[in-house]
Amino acid sequence: MLKSQEIRKIAPEMDPLRMGMGWKAEDLDKPQILIESTYGQSHPGSAHLLQLAQKAQAGADAAGGKGALYFATDICDGMAQGHDGINYSLPSRDIIADLVEIHANATTFDGGVFLASCDKSVPALLMAIGRINIPAVFVTGGVMDAGPDLLTLEQIGKYSAMFQRGEITEEQFTYYKHHACPSCGACSFMGTASTMQIMAESLGLMLPGSALMPATCADLGDVAVKAGETAVALARKGIRASDIVTQKSFENAIMVHAAISGSTNTLMHLPAIAHEFGIELDADAFDRLHRGAHYLLNIRPAGEWPAQYFYYAGGVPRVMEEIRSQLHLDVLTVTGKTLGENLDELKASGYYEKCDAYLRKTGLQRTDVIRRFDDPIGTNGAIAILRGNIAPDGAVVKHTAVPKEMHKALLKARPFNSEEAAIDAILTRKINPGDAVIIRYEGPRGSGMPEMFYTTEAISSDPDLAASIALLTDGRFSGASRGPAIGHISPEAAEGGPIALVEEGDLIEIDIEKRVLRVCGIHGKPADEAEIARVFAERRKALPPFKSRYTRGVLKRFTESAQSPMKGGYMA
Repeated sequence: MLKSQEIRKIAPEMDPLRMGMGWKAEDLDKPQILIESTYGQSHPGSAHLLQLAQKAQAGADAAGGKGALYFATDICDGMAQGHDGINYSLPSRDIIADLVEIHANATTFDGGVFLASCDKSVPALLMAIGRINIPAVFVTGGVMDAGPDLLTLEQIGKYSAMFQRGEITEEQFTYYKHHACPSCGACSFMGTASTMQIMAESLGLMLPGSALMPATCADLGDVAVKAGETAVALARKGIRASDIVTQKSFENAIMVHAAISGSTNTLMHLPAIAHEFGIELDADAFDRLHRGAHYLLNIRPAGEWPAQYFYYAGGVPRVMEEIRSQLHLDVLTVTGKTLGENLDELKASGYYEKCDAYLRKTGLQRTDVIRRFDDPIGTNGAIAILRGNIAPDGAVVKHTAVPKEMHKALLKARPFNSEEAAIDAILTRKINPGDAVIIRYEGPRGSGMPEMFYTTEAISSDPDLAASIALLTDGRFSGASRGPAIGHISPEAAEGGPIALVEEGDLIEIDIEKRVLRVCGIHGKPADEAEIARVFAERRKALPPFKSRYTRGVLKRFTESAQSPMKGGYMA
């Protein structure tokens, strides 16, 4: 018997309450399908989801189920950027997951369609799916079109820094701001939103080929209808999310992540999602699987083209075909078939021919966007986990975005206890080539782990600094970030991590190939490990205990209970 029908027997109020919403008596016996989206007039990634949710509901109803619309609106990292609003970004992921858990379990559903587009909403709903573990199909809201001359939003940070340095006029800057987001959908670059959409399909929870479709494409509406139908089919078969999402699924997702040079934030989101599925996934898995992996995707910010071209070139299935020999093809997916079966069926279905028709309008070849496996952009993935005496639990770097000059470097520490102080020093030319800008107390327990987007843009857009300094932080970066940036340094400063002990002028060694990040000298003088350990011990005695500035609300709860970013940064 369906779970919803069991609950009806012990909750007699449920039937009349549903009929009070206009349900018919025959609807009560049908498979109950939760249609959960992050719809809201909060940003372009969610503003169009209501129409897709309604199509998913129609699909569920047509398949003999009964869909119910629920909403857990997300926020926009872009709108929260540059002020204290960004401190709410990572906590919002966990709060959304909590709300979906409440929606699903307080009423009881037999299956669900989950719709989201962006940085925290996609991982939030994936976390919730793992927690509630019902038959589930994910639909992403796709990606927005690029603006004039292929203008995309991640360029605004660069233009902002240029405007503040007096390199472009206010009129130019205003033009870029007014034309960077011409439609709904996630931002058109391979940031966290685009990456996580791809991860949702890579885990097997989306219909094949449906991740990161252009939000303006009619195909997306058809996908939403099909998702509703599929959710009913899964509910009737009793195929739950945990039957689909396994250790092998996560390994597939990481291999796809390497091939697309995905966002560093994925290293927090996938472990947090895995945790909800009862699977242990740590940052070392990314380092291990990225080594030797072929990086194929020529999409911004690391590449040339806007993210809407990803679908035109064949999307996730095309990437998977190129790395097919490295994937677990026997994993189950929402189609009820294996990944290998899905890929074979797509070849025969005309899917790639349809994508090619879109791509021809751009004047590009498929290999201009998604390279062949034997002709990759790089052969060592995109992510590395660094360790050393200031990051004993690890730090994350997207080495494909780091100038080659900075893959091995000896730098002078310039520590700051907030991002605001650091970016002011950068923009006012107080940072020099050879410096290591250290931003601390910005980890999960320090301030909620905000992005350092404007700081990375200020560096990467400055020709004097872009290939001559590094940014080290216990905070995180935007998926759009470029340049010599190392984040997620753990343990974080707020927990007494060694990054809190670094002082002005200490020597910092970076060696990405050897996976090293460490202090190798004190106040400009080289020192061995024993001497550095002795100095750190003395400094620790004088280190004042961290005192959070949050005394109430979500940020108080999050900063008190958040786990290490190396484990997913989730609330315990």
